[in-house]
This record gives sequence, structure tokens and C-alpha cells, in this order.
Amino acid sequence: MKIGEVAGRCGLSIDTIRYYERAGLCPAIARGADGQRHFTPENLDWLTLLASLRDTGMPTREMKRFAALYRAGDESVAERKETLLAHGTALEAQAARLARCKALLAHKIARYDSILSGERP
Repeated sequence: MKIGEVAGRCGLSIDTIRYYERAGLCPAIARGADGQRHFTPENLDWLTLLASLRDTGMPTREMKRFAALYRAGDESVAERKETLLAHGTALEAQAARLARCKALLAHKIARYDSILSGERP
């Protein structure tokens, strides 16, 4: 696969993919004789994971740490799992905060609807 196709499938821009490669966030990406990157399904899977981690707010430094653990091989599986579990816990807390904010917004919108329709408390 070429970089444009991978970008479309994983949700990252071409520039971000290039940055992640330079920063050591993804495993080696093979290049053809023409110098073009040739992505494997495994590269796509990895970049899709990175896109998800970024979308959920994982800092780049934590993503770099996770990538380094991945390069360390199977001996780091437990630590990688712990990293993802901790991130999942943080996401659950964030989801709870967002749910509270959404409920408050719904309350205010309902209140404004009442005012706009001429109703008074």
C-alpha cells in the first residue's frame, strides 16, 4: 500500500504518518527501489492504533514509550497491557466528565427552550 491509501484507511494525514515514522513511533516501513514507502497490513494496523491513541488524548511521549515497549518484543507485553489499561481508565473518567457536561448542556438548552416559548418557571 502507498502512503495515501494508508492515510485514508487509518485516519492520519500523510504528514502525520511521516512524522510518526521519523519520531520512531511505528515499526520500520519498507521502501521500494523507487524510494516510495510500501506499507504492510501490520503497518496499517499499527498506524490505526496510533490514530486511536491520539484521538483519545494519549500524549505523544506516552505513544513513544508504548512504541519502544513494542520494539522490545514479547517481554514487554505485560507493560504494554498495563499502559493500555491505564489509558482505558483515564478514558472512563473522561467519559464520565463529558456525560456530566452533556447533562448540564441539555438542562440549559431545555431552560432556554422554555424561555423562548414564553414559559416562565
